[in-house]
Amino acid sequence: MAQDTGNVAGTMARGTVKKAYLEVIFPANADPKTIPFCFNPTELVFAKQATVAEVPIPGLTSPPIQFVRGASEKLTFDAIVDTSDDMTDVRVKYVDNIRNLMHVHGPLDAPPVVIFHWDKIHFTGVLESLNVTYTLFSDAGRPVRAKLAIGLKEYTTVKDQRDLANRQSPDVEKACVVRRTDTLSGIAGQAYGDPALWRQIARANGISDPRSLEPGTVLTIPRLVTEPK
Repeated sequence: MAQDTGNVAGTMARGTVKKAYLEVIFPANADPKTIPFCFNPTELVFAKQATVAEVPIPGLTSPPIQFVRGASEKLTFDAIVDTSDDMTDVRVKYVDNIRNLMHVHGPLDAPPVVIFHWDKIHFTGVLESLNVTYTLFSDAGRPVRAKLAIGLKEYTTVKDQRDLANRQSPDVEKACVVRRTDTLSGIAGQAYGDPALWRQIARANGISDPRSLEPGTVLTIPRLVTEPK
């Protein structure tokens, strides 16, 4: 039997069980605004990738790694929707609402933005993929239960990305802990994208011999100041 989908929280003897659901935050006039799942997922898979490159410094056996660019995080999970309690068409009650999240909406000609909620887990994204498997039918052939393989791609606003970039900017002072294989040029390559700027780190930390870095030392990575030419 399907659980009550009118509430996003069910109750068990040991207390309240939070129910997973999707909330549509764009467009503002979306109908429905929330799409509940009949049963909570058994697994959530978060995938994040980044493109990195080696910094070519002559003489090093393990060149420092430099960040090139990131990629949007992805969340994938399986969900069950069910109407076997009243034998209505599960496509009409659930599947079509989720499928519509892949269509372009609103004046921005963009797909709806949703938040996947489950207790303290909140993931904002757009629906990237949906595979539907119907697993139960009425005597007349009407589907009343479906397994949904859902893929969401992370969505962040331009403002949020700029704020994050400002916090990670070389124009902001930071600190790092020296590892056994670290060099000042390697640290400068990671912090500034240019190994040749190692002197700025050396001056900020009073280092006279750049070859005598002690592992475990906390170095100040100063705000980037352009070297005079």
